[in-house]
Amino acid sequence: MTNHDPMLELEEYGHNVVTGTQAAVPPNGSQGGVLKPASNSGSIESPGPDTKLRADLKERHVNMIGFSTVLGVGLFLSSGKVLYMAGPLLALIAYLVVGTLMWSTMASMGEMTALFPVKGPMFEFVRRFVDESAGYACAWMMWINCVIVAAAELLAVTEIFRFHVDPAYLQRIEYPQPSVEWTSTEDVDPAAWVVVFLIVILLINLLPVRRYGELEYIFGSVKISFLVALIMINVILNARRKFHADAFWTWETPWGYKSQNFTVKAVTDDNPNGVVYEGSLATFTSLWTAMGTAFFSLMGWDIILLTAPENRDLNKNETVKISSRKIALRVLLLYSLAVFTVGLNVPYNEQGLQDATTYGISGGQNSPFVLSALLEHVPFLPHFLNGFFIFSATTTAINSLYSASRLLHAIASLNGAWPKWGWVEAIRSRLEITKWGVPMISVFASWLVAFLAFLARKPVGNVRSTSSETLGRMITVAQTCTLIIYAMNCFTFLLFYRERRNNRSYPYQSHLQWIRALYGLVFCLLLILFSGWRTLVPPFNADDFVASYIAIVIFLVLTAAYFFSTRGFNPRNWELRAERFSGLQAIGPIVVQNPNQRRGELLWPRQDGVYAKKAMALLEWIWVWLK
Repeated sequence: MTNHDPMLELEEYGHNVVTGTQAAVPPNGSQGGVLKPASNSGSIESPGPDTKLRADLKERHVNMIGFSTVLGVGLFLSSGKVLYMAGPLLALIAYLVVGTLMWSTMASMGEMTALFPVKGPMFEFVRRFVDESAGYACAWMMWINCVIVAAAELLAVTEIFRFHVDPAYLQRIEYPQPSVEWTSTEDVDPAAWVVVFLIVILLINLLPVRRYGELEYIFGSVKISFLVALIMINVILNARRKFHADAFWTWETPWGYKSQNFTVKAVTDDNPNGVVYEGSLATFTSLWTAMGTAFFSLMGWDIILLTAPENRDLNKNETVKISSRKIALRVLLLYSLAVFTVGLNVPYNEQGLQDATTYGISGGQNSPFVLSALLEHVPFLPHFLNGFFIFSATTTAINSLYSASRLLHAIASLNGAWPKWGWVEAIRSRLEITKWGVPMISVFASWLVAFLAFLARKPVGNVRSTSSETLGRMITVAQTCTLIIYAMNCFTFLLFYRERRNNRSYPYQSHLQWIRALYGLVFCLLLILFSGWRTLVPPFNADDFVASYIAIVIFLVLTAAYFFSTRGFNPRNWELRAERFSGLQAIGPIVVQNPNQRRGELLWPRQDGVYAKKAMALLEWIWVWLK
C-alpha cells in the first residue's frame, strides 16, 4: 500500500492555510469515519437511515465542554487525598507534573485531529498507524472508560449527599455551629439518587447538539467562575490571619511543606503494625502515588477531540489548536492555584482529610475546600460547597455519557470492530443511526451501562466493599484505561510524525512535539506499570490489585482477539495492518484572516503611537484565550 504525503494531500485537497485561498474540494472518498465538512444546514443527505452527526457546535461550546468535563469531583474530593499523601508543596508539584503529561498527550492527539478530523480520533489514528487490532481494542477501552467515569460520578453524588461532619471534630476546632450535616438526605437510599440523576443525564444527552452545546456553555461558565471564586475565597481566608500569624503556617513545623511519612498499609486486624515509610523513601513514594491520584482530577481533556465531527468552526484557522491549548492553560493554572491556596489553610495531616491507605473516595466532608471553611469558622459555606460538588459531578457525568455515545457511534461505523454474526450486525447498524444529528441508540446503550452506579447501594450481609471503596476501584480502572489510550496515541504520533513536514500549512503544529510525545509515552507506561505498587506490599490485597491492573489484561485480550481472528495462528500471516493515510481527507478550506499571524499570537501594530489599535489587538488576543 502506498503511503501518501499529508502535505501533498493538503495541496491536492484544495486549501492554503497561509493565504486562505480555496481550490477544488475533492469528491467524498472518505473511509474509516473520516468526515467531510458539514453543509450549512448542519447535515449531509444520504440514502437510507441518517447516520451523520450535525456540525452545530461552535468553538466556544467546545471550549466549555472540555473544561466542564475535567472539573468533576476529582479536584474537589481527590485533592484532599493528594494533600494528605504528599504535603502542600509536593501536592502542587504532583498536579503540575501530571499537567505536563496531559498537555503533551493532548498536543499529540490534537495535531493529528486538527489535520484529519475523524470520528473517534483516539482510536482511529491508532488503527491507521499502529495496527487495526490495537485500534479496535483502544476503541472499546475508551468507551469502557467513559461509561465507568459516568457511573463513578453518579456514585460520587450518592456519597456527597451523605454530608456529615463529625461533631467531635467541630468541637475540637471550636466551630461556631454544633453540627454540619444534611439530615434530610443522609438516610436516603442511594439508589433513589442514582435513578434521578441517571434520568437527568439521559434527557440532556438526547437534546439536539446545538442546545446541548449552549447548555454546556452555561455549565462550564458557572464551573470556571466558581473555581476562580473558590481560589479567591481561600486567599482571603488566609489573608485574614484570624488564627495564625503567618500566611504559610501549614508549611512550617509541626506540619511542613511535605509529608513526614507515608502510610502504605493501615493498621488492621490482619496487619496490626501497618506499613509506614519515612525519610526520602516516603517523599518519593508519596509524590509518585500523589501523581497517580492527581491524574484522575485531570482526565477528560480529550473530549474536545471527540467533538470534531460536530464542530462547525473546524474550518476556522487553528480551532483545535486554540481549544487544546486553552484547556491546558485553564486547567493547569486554575488547578495549581486551587491546590496551592487551599494548602495554605489546611495542614496535610488534618484529621478530616482522607486516609491515603484506602482506595475509596468519600463525601464532601473530606474535601480540603470544605475543611478550609470549617477551620476558618465560615458559616453556611460548607453546605454551599457540598451542593456545588453535586452539580459538578452531574455535569461531568453528562459529558462522559456524551463521549461514550459518540465513541460508540464511531465504533459502529467500523465493520471490523464487530463479530460477523447476524444479530451483532443488526445492533451495529442501529447504533450508527442518528435522529436530529444525535446518535440516540448509542446514547441509550451507553446509558444502560452507567447503571453500574447502582453499586452505590448500601452493603448488605457479607458484602465487603462499601460504596466508597467501589467508587475508588472504578476510578482506578478508568485511570488505567485512559493511560493506555494516551500511551498508544503518543506512540501513534511518533509514527505520524515521520510523515510530517515543517510547513505552516498544518492547522496545528507544536515545536518539538515529538519530544513531548515521547515524554508522554514513557510517563504513561510508568504510571500504568506502577499504579498498583501498594497492593503488592504485604498483606496482599487482591481486590485493589485487580482494580489496578485489570485494564491491562482487557486491552491485551482484545488486541489478541482481533489480531488472531483476522490473521490466524500461522506466524507467516502475522503482518501489521495499518492503512496510514489511505482514504484520509484533510479539512479545508481553512480561512485565515491574516497570513502573517496565527491565532493566539499577540501581534502589535507596527505604527508608533497607535494606542487604540494596540489596545484593540490586546483585547482581541485576550478574548481568543478567554471565550
